[in-house]
Amino acid sequence: MFNKGSELLKLCKDNDKKISEIVIKSEMESSDITYDELMNKMKEVLKTMDKSANSALNKEIISVSKISGGNAKKIENYKDNGKTISGDLINSAMAKALSTSEINASMGKIVAAPTAGASGILPSALLTVKEKFNLSDENLIHGLFAAAGIGEIVSKNATVSGAEGGCQAECGVASAMAAAAIVELVGGDVESSFHAASFALINIMGLVCDPIAGLVEFPCALRNASGVANALISADLAMAGIKSIVPFDEVVDAMYKVGKAMPESLRETALGGIAATFTGNEIKKRFE
Repeated sequence: MFNKGSELLKLCKDNDKKISEIVIKSEMESSDITYDELMNKMKEVLKTMDKSANSALNKEIISVSKISGGNAKKIENYKDNGKTISGDLINSAMAKALSTSEINASMGKIVAAPTAGASGILPSALLTVKEKFNLSDENLIHGLFAAAGIGEIVSKNATVSGAEGGCQAECGVASAMAAAAIVELVGGDVESSFHAASFALINIMGLVCDPIAGLVEFPCALRNASGVANALISADLAMAGIKSIVPFDEVVDAMYKVGKAMPESLRETALGGIAATFTGNEIKKRFE
């Protein structure tokens, strides 16, 4: 039904529909599924996201490797002290993003949106906005469909794989999905959703994928925390009326070319970046 951002934008304008509404219709047609069946499936997705984003806030969850864990609780406690630098909203979002990352690293159940390594960004963004604006689960489900539309376009025209495009293709795309969804959820127009998605990708264009010991833990979890902050500020930029002078489709194409230009050592091989530091190599030796 659509392959490019420009095509989805035109469909929205021609039919006076939101991104989520077009994506829902497209999914119903391609999957031969009823509206109620589709909504029920997405309810289960949201339920899983909600659980993973909150499970590590009040108890330490340590990864299988023992490399990481407990940071979601630290941020949550820090937020509750009322002395944060960036405020409750950002810290709450970061805590939720870290929570999902820790559930993932401890072999718990998460939703890969678009990947397991970037799975903390979309849930934390939507749940944080839900709390601030008193949104319903039904609102969030539509937000997930808006996010899915952005993810589908990137998947068709570029990549969401860290091995192929670096972390910009994982955390960057997750941030873009979240930013577009947030704008729709708070009443922004379709153009603003695409501007927000563009900003999110532009902000971390070129981000490498360098997991220590090849494990999706460090610095991956930290990038989920910064990724949700990126999504939130990108949505604010768009809602303020700021426009991306480069269209979304061109931003996606640029991201893909940058990913392809990265050396192999910076694309999930754990041979460069943070993974190649002295400490990174010492940690790696534990698993050899």
